[in-house]
Amino acid sequence: MTQAHAIFKENFLEYASYVIKERAIPDLVDGFKPVQRRIIHTLFEMDDGKFHKVANVVGWAMRYHPHGDSSIYEALVNLANCDLFIERQGNFGNILTGDSAAAARYIECRLLPFAKKVLYNPELTQFIESYDGRNKEPVTFPAKIPVVLIQGVSGIAVGMSTYILPHNPIEVLDAMAASLRGESYELYPDFPGGGIVDVDDYNDGRGSVSVRAKLNTHDPKRIIIEELPYGTTSEAMIKSVEDATKKGKLKISSITDYTAEKVNIEINLARNTYSQEIVDALYAYTSCETKLSINPLVIRDNVPTIMGVHEILDYHAVHLVEVLKAELELEKGHLLDKLHARTLERIFIEERIYKRIEQKKSAQDVNKAVVTGFKPFEDQLLRPIEADDVERLLKIPIRRISLFDIEKNHEEIELINEQLAEIEKKLKDLTGYALSYLDELKTILGKEDHKRKSTIKKFELVDVKEVAERNLSVRYDAANGYLGYGVKQGNVMLEVSSFDRVLIIRKDGTYQVIDAPDKEFVGKGLLYCGYADKSELSKITFTVIYQDTTYKYLFLKRCQVLSFQLKKLYSLIPEGDFKLVKLSTFENAELTVTYKKKPGLRILEEKFYFSDYLVKNVKANGVRVAVKEVASLRLRSVKEIVHGDQNEPSLFDDMENNEE
Repeated sequence: MTQAHAIFKENFLEYASYVIKERAIPDLVDGFKPVQRRIIHTLFEMDDGKFHKVANVVGWAMRYHPHGDSSIYEALVNLANCDLFIERQGNFGNILTGDSAAAARYIECRLLPFAKKVLYNPELTQFIESYDGRNKEPVTFPAKIPVVLIQGVSGIAVGMSTYILPHNPIEVLDAMAASLRGESYELYPDFPGGGIVDVDDYNDGRGSVSVRAKLNTHDPKRIIIEELPYGTTSEAMIKSVEDATKKGKLKISSITDYTAEKVNIEINLARNTYSQEIVDALYAYTSCETKLSINPLVIRDNVPTIMGVHEILDYHAVHLVEVLKAELELEKGHLLDKLHARTLERIFIEERIYKRIEQKKSAQDVNKAVVTGFKPFEDQLLRPIEADDVERLLKIPIRRISLFDIEKNHEEIELINEQLAEIEKKLKDLTGYALSYLDELKTILGKEDHKRKSTIKKFELVDVKEVAERNLSVRYDAANGYLGYGVKQGNVMLEVSSFDRVLIIRKDGTYQVIDAPDKEFVGKGLLYCGYADKSELSKITFTVIYQDTTYKYLFLKRCQVLSFQLKKLYSLIPEGDFKLVKLSTFENAELTVTYKKKPGLRILEEKFYFSDYLVKNVKANGVRVAVKEVASLRLRSVKEIVHGDQNEPSLFDDMENNEE
């Protein structure tokens, strides 16, 4: 490896790692990408209960985020539209219509109390230097809920991507509670725009879901789209309907968008078209039905890891207990410090230890006098007296000493002891405390405000081929050899949809299956053109009559075309000196062979019936039916004979199975 290659490899790996960890993939602990974490951190710093201009928030966040203001602005708008941590004021766009937010200088935001409740604890947060070394930013927040599941996330990095669907916050908290209790649970996506979701292939968040729009079809001449599939806007929906209409997939007269706070797209149908008739077509050809493939990739312990929904929830259930325990122990430490300080104050004033320092000449003697004064009361102290304690006692003003209220001090100490007892109680039953904490979060969120919006329902996926209307006329221009629905002259062979495949057989005995062509050259000797659907081909038996060009022997073969590869060229007749004489799709027919008159030849005509021959594989050779030189052939359907029609059908009529 050259030095240049080594440098490139090293730099590329560094770049890829940076994009994965610092830009595109969320962290498992707090569920944020770096830009989102920096925005929330900025809002924590700015938080004073009032709304802040988004432009101001973006400017402050640029101290931590090195990628420009536009990325911060877009991330903030998306975060605010999740309605979880940020309260909005002004036009933040519309996720239903796809309308963008107003400029950053016109809109405002502030943190919701819920954000502090589940994210904020500076004493438990690890901080690192920002990109320019001037500030400190959090590595991750000690989140108490799986934000990555509630908000959902998508991101594309180098060589990997993530896509996690949003879930209902109340259902997520219930699932965490079930995990803590050791109970089984199920959790499925819930989308802000509603819609219908089929979760059969969800596979614990590693598979896929199919989502549909909610259609109101009560009016037979009008369909109203009331809810959109996740990721689709009303603008995109209307465009997909209009495109399908232009291609002839749908028959509508007009489509109007009345979407505002709720989705309301009105589709008026064309004459002789009714609601129930085009529902499947809407699901097949428009954005009314989409399939979402999920890839739950997160950063766990600095490593990109794919984790299922249950893994993420179980991790956060354990993490919640750990964070709550750390907070309790932190609070316990603060209370013990406070209790120690109150005890020192009481002894310092009640026992008049402050009198010992009146005659002291140096700071060292003063400090020593205070420490010595507490010697008789060491059994009342929580811990040995330290230099900081002495410093704090010496700062007590004379006014406070003279007005010291012993009863109030006792009440404060009693209250602290009660709080410590409550903390000890919680520490002994952390799981119970975590469950009560989750109930408190559900109360803050409000069950009525966070009802499930998406309907879970199993539905059969619509096959576009099944609902496709065969309204394209395939013509064959025999003069020029072109076939397709884009050909303007020639005979109409059949009606197709754009999803159909057709079987064509040429006069040289070769056949081929192709997609229904717009305009394709197939040659000037086309004998047959029909649907290549296997269910329809199984009903057709081809009778091939071919001749040995050397010995003039005549062969008959009956076969079905049931297996093929698209566009691959096959042959109905064996390789070598053979030529196709006739091709028939009659189920049964009478073949009359007339021989050339020769001396001594008594039998000049023979009749053969298709039904006397077995249907064989398309690759099989035919059965020899004549060894004499043939003068002419005459083919009649058995039905023609029964009806008394003595006219020999033309080759084309014969191919079309025209047995009238």
